[in-house]
Amino acid sequence: MIIENLLVSFGAEIKNYREEDVIFREKELPMYYYQIKKGKIKLNNYTEEGKEFIQNIFSEGHSFGESLLFVDRPYPMNAVVLEDSAIYRMSKQNFLNLIRNNPEVSLNIYECLAERMYYKYIMLYNLSFQNPVTKLKLLMDYLKSYQDHKKPYSFQIPLTRQQMASLTGLCVETVIRTIKQMEKDQIVKIERRKIYY
Repeated sequence: MIIENLLVSFGAEIKNYREEDVIFREKELPMYYYQIKKGKIKLNNYTEEGKEFIQNIFSEGHSFGESLLFVDRPYPMNAVVLEDSAIYRMSKQNFLNLIRNNPEVSLNIYECLAERMYYKYIMLYNLSFQNPVTKLKLLMDYLKSYQDHKKPYSFQIPLTRQQMASLTGLCVETVIRTIKQMEKDQIVKIERRKIYY
């Protein structure tokens, strides 16, 4: 999102995290801009019963949590490392100075935030469906829409079955059964446990 030289020139530093490390927790105040150099993180919450709800998954080149640097409110989610990661971290004040002094970066931030709002609308709409095939197909359509893979079975779904369950509000057993049914209906293809759409 923001080129690395610019990040470093405004005081960003690389922090290394291990799988399952928590970068920030729900109810903490936002203090930093985060951008992934390598690795993968998830934004999540837990229900009162302890069930995980994944809001989003980000990988190399993505930033996360930056929208909350513009308001004085605590994080409404956790950021948890999914695999060993190197992440640029920059103080809130330095981030705000960077975007004030670089209008093209501001525009990129606005585009990114608009894209994330679109994703939230799609996923919120997805929660209204009862049919698990519809829920999973909507998620897969969204993921595939950002790829050049337009042919059937040309796009490998980059999520585990558990992650798909957590993103759609389904239980993992339902996702497994539904994916098998979708394969029978020739909606997806499964090769070596990988799902192709």
